Amino acid sequence: MSPSPAETWIIDLDGVVWLAEQPIAGSAEAIGRLREAGIRVIFATNNAAPTLAEFCTRLGSAGIAADADDLVTSAQAAASMLEPGTSAFPCAEGGVVEALTQQRVKVIDDDPADAVIVGWTRRFDFDLMAKAASLVRAGARFIGTNEDPTHPTPRGLLPGSGALIAAVATAAQTEPEMAGKPHEPMVALIRRRAPDATLIVGDRPSTDGVLARRLGVPFALMRSGVTSDGREPMVVEPDEVAADLAALVEQHLL
Repeated sequence: MSPSPAETWIIDLDGVVWLAEQPIAGSAEAIGRLREAGIRVIFATNNAAPTLAEFCTRLGSAGIAADADDLVTSAQAAASMLEPGTSAFPCAEGGVVEALTQQRVKVIDDDPADAVIVGWTRRFDFDLMAKAASLVRAGARFIGTNEDPTHPTPRGLLPGSGALIAAVATAAQTEPEMAGKPHEPMVALIRRRAPDATLIVGDRPSTDGVLARRLGVPFALMRSGVTSDGREPMVVEPDEVAADLAALVEQHLL
């Protein structure tokens, strides 16, 4: 099958290109085949922890050349919800701090704050949860990078950002505004970056699938990530299903 003119695939990273630090077999070759066929690739990830440089380094280590313009992240989506000159407390990793800085939002670690951004972080503990919740109770805007409850790894599913956000929401008795896939801030970023998007490729129907419907493009479900055990709810019926990215590309580029 020959690609259509100006074709762009929006491809998830965790569960599609890699599992944690371990590349999924055939993913780098699949990306290479797409690019050789003239298909543009944009990586859209709900993982807000790494910086853009860290993502590019990880992609390079997996055999995939990429630069910052090839990435759209939930950290960027969260930062886009704030006006330059405002302040934010990040209960999150470096990717969120970087995105806030690029948005010219002042990153603070003390009272008061205009917003609290909660994302995945290994630093999450009682004190960090209490600080974030206290700021929200004091009137700070509560933004979550993404609500993914789990994070696929070679060892199985580990707690994701959604689990940490839920803890802060419970402690603050406040519901967060969500930034990443499939919510409007991420939809808006992808529309600006890839108005010619033709396919969403991901492993989670509740994020990648709903994103595809909101963008009005088909959804290809990969069984290489969180859906491999059949527990992920099929809230959106995929237009295509493949074992992994290599198999999907093989189907398209016969």
